[in-house]
Amino acid sequence: MASTHLLDLFIEDALPKLETPEALAEFEKIPYHQRIAAQSTYEAISLAAKRFPDAPALIYHPEGEPDHCERQLSFSQLRDKVTQMANLLHDLGLQAQEVVSLLMPLSPESFVTLLGAQAAGIASPVNPLLSAAQIGEILRASNTSVIVLQSRERAPEIWDKVHHIKDQVPSLKNLLVMDGPAQDNSTTISYAQRIESYPSDRLLSQRQIRSEETASFFHTGGTTGTPKLVRHSHGNQVYQAWVIGLMLPTGAQRHLLFGLPLFHVGGALTQGLGPLCCGTALVIVSSQGWRDPQAVKNIWRFVDKYRPSVWGSVPTVLAAALHVPVEAHDRSSIDCVSGGGSAIPVAVAQHYQETLGVPVLEVYGMTETSSVHTIGYAHRPIRLGSVGHPVPYSRVRIVKVDSQGQALEDCKAQEIGVVAMAGPGVFSGYLSEAHQSGSFVAPGWVNSGDLGRLDAEGYLWITGRAKDLVIRGGHNIDPMAIEEILYQHPAVALAAMVGQPDAYAGELPVAYVQLKPGADAQPSELIDFVRERTPERAAVPVQMFIIEAIPLTAVGKVFKPALRWDAAQRLGEALLRPLVQAPVRCEVKVHAHDTHGSLMSVTFHHCLSEQQEHLREQARALLDPLTLRHSITFA
Repeated sequence: MASTHLLDLFIEDALPKLETPEALAEFEKIPYHQRIAAQSTYEAISLAAKRFPDAPALIYHPEGEPDHCERQLSFSQLRDKVTQMANLLHDLGLQAQEVVSLLMPLSPESFVTLLGAQAAGIASPVNPLLSAAQIGEILRASNTSVIVLQSRERAPEIWDKVHHIKDQVPSLKNLLVMDGPAQDNSTTISYAQRIESYPSDRLLSQRQIRSEETASFFHTGGTTGTPKLVRHSHGNQVYQAWVIGLMLPTGAQRHLLFGLPLFHVGGALTQGLGPLCCGTALVIVSSQGWRDPQAVKNIWRFVDKYRPSVWGSVPTVLAAALHVPVEAHDRSSIDCVSGGGSAIPVAVAQHYQETLGVPVLEVYGMTETSSVHTIGYAHRPIRLGSVGHPVPYSRVRIVKVDSQGQALEDCKAQEIGVVAMAGPGVFSGYLSEAHQSGSFVAPGWVNSGDLGRLDAEGYLWITGRAKDLVIRGGHNIDPMAIEEILYQHPAVALAAMVGQPDAYAGELPVAYVQLKPGADAQPSELIDFVRERTPERAAVPVQMFIIEAIPLTAVGKVFKPALRWDAAQRLGEALLRPLVQAPVRCEVKVHAHDTHGSLMSVTFHHCLSEQQEHLREQARALLDPLTLRHSITFA
């Protein structure tokens, strides 16, 4: 009998439900390495092409309009073009250990390039929205041999960035232009003019890719700081594809709305390689993905047309979809909602569960775990706010660490500590040894940088971050780079940036400043000062608070938890202010909490008993969309 899971050699009928820990333990009795049917991403995509040759694999709507499909590729066409791309790169002299960097918007060609580069060498998808200087740093760090991009006519900003920094990348040999003619410069190659001369039925390199060989580098660690390059093996990525096929209702003759960037593991693997390896067609909703307002506006039209079984994205897109009129659009095809990248506000998850009657499966992971490492299991009770359990063959520990970031001991149930993860998706390390320190709490156990707890039934709850990254809609912002800019201002004595809760983005960056004695500066002036000096618009603080004294620890370090609590308290007071009329008074306090990490405590004073329930409902409507937990009392 043919397997219902192309990447699993043992699943022959329906996918296992894994309803209990005992069922999972029984499933895991077969070692993972015996289950897996592919050693590389090229082999995995070839399996899908063999099984579903004529079925659509990629359906492209470049302008965010469901009624305008520019073109589509079948699975066999995708496999053939990936093979031709690998052969072109091989003909350019690319070796298996050399790097191809992609700077492209979403399109079928971006998938062809990503997979073809992995078949020939190492792929390094790069965020084209970064500044030229940041892109240059990534290209030099990865020793890029080939850059793939669109023509100046199609993507002038990206073209100009690349040509500004290409001479600063010593390892660079070729520019490969996907849609333009050959240039007089012999190092600039036209994909369109050369690709059809290469065979599509075999790799000219005759390469037999092993699972431990490197497939990709992904940049992480915050787009405003020095990027870390995460090294993914083919085995890491195939495992992620195997997980998606097991845990989410994808499969043959199904569609998935695709709008995440390929420079993010959620796009490249969780919503890219995973569904493709299951025979699922990816509907590319726009060349800009979900950053295109037109695509967001048409979400339910896309759902109506393509009938996806999974509606998944980052929390900001899930929240935005709730504001798009449903009208007469049919959403009955959706079997589950899934999201990750940052916490899904409980109110958003509740709304989907109540209106669609399907589970909301929150996922958790990181680039270093090849994306999804834990998930709400569809056939177990869903606890909103939790990120569920580890996926099969993966493990999670909550540990206490020493000053060197090494595990001292495991925490007890409900005790908050550092989240550490192990499993087939966990990377072997960063490309640069300079970034290795503290990245693993023990051999094989990666340090997430997050704080969390495991409850008595093994559900994982993320309660905060041991690191200080601000996550704005899944966008990682390193506060240090912004703080360094603020320290350049002549009036600033101390500066710190933290995340303030936000119903849409999860967090927004806000900054605190302590001025030098006798100095004077206005918040707007300081924000403009930062804006003029940082290349990343998302990192510019949305608010600047000038305070008398920045809170410090006993050893003189900035105590950021106090600033995060203050930022959340200011937000709570601002949100609730319109509800309060004399003699009622509202007191908001944000503080540490043993279970939730942080808690916003709201107390209404002098409120008549008959008004309390109505006021409570109004307050909850304002505070529920925040990921920060809250309590409401009356005094």
